[in-house]
Amino acid sequence: MSLTSWTALFTETPEVTWLNQNTPSLSKKINDLFTLNFFLNLVQIKLCLVKPYFENKNYPLVEARELLPSFEADLYEYENLPGFSLVALARPIDYFHEIFQFDILHTSKEKFYQENTICPLPEIIFENNLNTFLSRLPKAYQDNFKQKFKDQDLTSLATYPDLLPYILEMDRAHVLALDGEDNFYLAGVYASFPSDLDTELKRFGLRIKKFKPNDNCLYELNRSFVYQFLMELYGFPIVSERRTSAALFSRRLFKLGENFLIRVLGQSDRTITTLYSHPENKFYPRVEKIALVSVDNPKPEIHNFLSQKGFYLDEKRKVVILKITYKQHKYDPNNIREDRALSISKQEIIHPLTYQKIDHINIIKDTYTLVLKLNDIVKGEFTGRVKYKREIVEGTDTHEKRLKFLYAWLTKHQRRIIGYSDEFYANVNKVLDNYLLNSELFDIFNEHNNLYREVWEKYSYIQQARKIKILEDLKERIYNNQKIDYLTMLKLTYKIINDLRFEAVTYFEDIISKAIAILDKMLSDSYLVKQYIKQKEDNLTPYGQEIKKIYGRLVSLLDELKAIQKTKTRELGYGTI
Repeated sequence: MSLTSWTALFTETPEVTWLNQNTPSLSKKINDLFTLNFFLNLVQIKLCLVKPYFENKNYPLVEARELLPSFEADLYEYENLPGFSLVALARPIDYFHEIFQFDILHTSKEKFYQENTICPLPEIIFENNLNTFLSRLPKAYQDNFKQKFKDQDLTSLATYPDLLPYILEMDRAHVLALDGEDNFYLAGVYASFPSDLDTELKRFGLRIKKFKPNDNCLYELNRSFVYQFLMELYGFPIVSERRTSAALFSRRLFKLGENFLIRVLGQSDRTITTLYSHPENKFYPRVEKIALVSVDNPKPEIHNFLSQKGFYLDEKRKVVILKITYKQHKYDPNNIREDRALSISKQEIIHPLTYQKIDHINIIKDTYTLVLKLNDIVKGEFTGRVKYKREIVEGTDTHEKRLKFLYAWLTKHQRRIIGYSDEFYANVNKVLDNYLLNSELFDIFNEHNNLYREVWEKYSYIQQARKIKILEDLKERIYNNQKIDYLTMLKLTYKIINDLRFEAVTYFEDIISKAIAILDKMLSDSYLVKQYIKQKEDNLTPYGQEIKKIYGRLVSLLDELKAIQKTKTRELGYGTI
């Protein structure tokens, strides 16, 4: 079952009446951010995603991997597709004291007019708003706009859906706020979000200790990492000004304690990204993304469910409306997945008629599909495109392209390969080893030696990091997703570290540093030290004595690892950063 027309989208949503094909009327007032978010979803999914999909035969669907952190830089900009940005403030506008610039629109329901006995006639307000709009609207649309909206209240959300196609033709953002009756209205257009990127980037880099004052070398070395991490916290890669300013403005509003919502749709990412204050988010605004996604190679039972329950927007192309909610992570230099700023908290498929959401189907993080794609890449059967550094690579018909795809694939999924199940990791290893160690291909790999070595370096790093990830879990007394006791933790750790000391010379410098930091923390566990290590031997049970014995061995191994690292650093001729 598929939707036959974009106008039918969400027409069976409970407690929503459609005044026309564009305009939903909710059964309750739109006076809080959650209700506003719902209203905007109804309107903007319909007019900015689904309508263009039906009207463009070659609409570029979003691939599931594009919604997986870490986000990739956009390959193309689709100028014929809509794009916008907006900010909603859950309070009345205080025009002079606002921290950003925009052209204000007025409503007779503003708090100022309600508190004063003198209020301009609605016709005068409407005319002034119309003129404000016309001053920012491209000339080609002005006559039609004037004819259509003359004598209408442009600030009412009942007008917003019909107004949206014109807003999409305007530069910059639009503004929503609460009126004197505590309902949202369109409060402004042509808004510029402040984006003090340089200050924010340096301040953040200093805070996470990737930068030091006046240290140009360290700044140059770590700038890209800090920039990428900062942007990913707000749901973006390093991207265009529209999304960069949205991210940094949301950062600023959140720090100020504002109750806000920022929403942006890029012409390149075809994804509606929403950042808003949420009571459960203490450190960063909540990040959500909505896009039209093709379900890649769904299992028969999943396909049947989506088909029978009507969740496909287009069953032939297996298109669904997918909503992703993300969770931010604080930077931790000792985390083996150090670059992980964001992870997926929830993925929901939205029903195209009823707006019903289901969250039990895994589309984005499907390991089965990931391995299938990897297999297709090494076989030369993958037909998509990828960005390798600054180059766009299409197809995998040559081994050079396959190696570039592999490098991009490993970079994209590095944190997942490190952290996912043993079964998934074994499958990835099998596919990569069969390709990269195929003796029949060595002559071809020699022709692309630098590229081949890049892939191996990335692969080797992942293999090493995977072992250290086990140490991270052991530090929390977890092994194979099971809680373990202190003795088991120490025994398993001893085995890993004992093997590691013989391989340490071949390990990446930062991996050894993280292993040392993890082991240091493990051996500093306050309960472990107090209950077992500081106790006299006679006061301990055989269990406690065994713990103390292995603990001593681990301390020796830790010292040995530190000595190896020190020697290696000296031989390389540089200090650790």
